[in-house]
Amino acid sequence: MILTKAQYDEIAQCLVSVPPTRQSLRKLKQRFPSQSQATLLSIFSQEYQKHIKRTHAKHHTSEAIESYYQRYLNGVGRNGAAPVLLELANEVDYAPSLMARIILERFLQEHEETPPSKSVINSMLRDPSQIPDGVLANQVYQCIVNDCCYGPLVDCIKHAIGHEHEVLLRDLLLEKSLSFLDEDQLRAKGYDKTPDFILQVPVAVEGHIIHWIESKASFGDECSHHAYLHDQFWSYWNSSEEESLILWLKSPMFLKNWLLEFCRISTLNNAGKLSSPVPAPFLLTLS
Repeated sequence: MILTKAQYDEIAQCLVSVPPTRQSLRKLKQRFPSQSQATLLSIFSQEYQKHIKRTHAKHHTSEAIESYYQRYLNGVGRNGAAPVLLELANEVDYAPSLMARIILERFLQEHEETPPSKSVINSMLRDPSQIPDGVLANQVYQCIVNDCCYGPLVDCIKHAIGHEHEVLLRDLLLEKSLSFLDEDQLRAKGYDKTPDFILQVPVAVEGHIIHWIESKASFGDECSHHAYLHDQFWSYWNSSEEESLILWLKSPMFLKNWLLEFCRISTLNNAGKLSSPVPAPFLLTLS
């Protein structure tokens, strides 16, 4: 189903004061029944991540960390089985997995002789049974499984979805008997930044000559497009000014026009002079 700019804005506005919980997602689905659960979850996640980036610093001051840690100790002292960390995260409007990381780091600093390394922290978050305190391990586990936007569980799900859609795209290319090189093959040839697939023989799609394909399985808003253009897509074009295909699932259709317009503007080269217009990628979205 096509998602319009007005529909996207309405969903985003609805998310301003909504906590990142499964209950909130159910309410969101009730309000927007025509949108798929996957689309709403993806928008929900991106909007919440923007909020976390804006407020991240205030949760990492020494005063905030000590306050959270003492509240955690007081809470589990009264009832160690209660979801103290999860409720604390929701109360201060911070992602449960990130709150769990703060408390875990503070706990290890107090109980270990040397400061914990990032790899040790990440390993304990992925497998809370490694945490040397059973109560804290349970608290961290509750945060991880109840966080629908951050944490190792969410990262695994995102990775699996991305891989699934790359496999789907590969199967479609094979079905159409198109010759291509995938990311692994390109890296073996020495390429640094690569799209998911480069077509060895370009094809025409709706009047566009397609040289490479990039698959994005998460929701793509304007902010996401800006980031991917800067970090990835610009490096895929070569001097022949080839046209390209970006396959982005569940993107609102207004982004197609925005992206085409954005990419046609002239850019500054290293000498500070205007270069020729950059060719626009051809954006195809699949539901």
